[in-house]
Amino acid sequence: MGIFAVKTTASQERTVADMIMNREEDSVHAALAPDSLTSYVMVEADDASVFERILDEIPHANGVVQGKSSIKEVEHFLSPTPDVEGIAEGDIVELIAGPFKGEKAQVQRIDEGKDQVTVELYEATVPIPVTVRGDQIRVLDSEER
Repeated sequence: MGIFAVKTTASQERTVADMIMNREEDSVHAALAPDSLTSYVMVEADDASVFERILDEIPHANGVVQGKSSIKEVEHFLSPTPDVEGIAEGDIVELIAGPFKGEKAQVQRIDEGKDQVTVELYEATVPIPVTVRGDQIRVLDSEER
């Protein structure tokens, strides 16, 4: 048993993973389409030859990469990274969602446990701290970089 990489058409990774799992083959155990891995789906199977034949019937699946991987090589895809990772206090950010969408702000505090960031809006007459989720901001300028 191993983990095999299936080459797919870009932006069709989830569709291919779903179609592989919908086949309900006994020798195919799992399919993973991580967002950070473009044009590939990771498939856990007994051996590649078993699902190579079903890939002909799945649109957007373009073949199997030679060789197999271990769980150690793909486990970093299995744990989500927090949205506040890579953000530091003092960074200049733009709010990309919510009532202050489009506003620029400076990061005051980061709460990694709750995946939230407290920012202070730039153009506000009175500085008001606003707490937003980490996925609602985009870093424009970082003091660390």
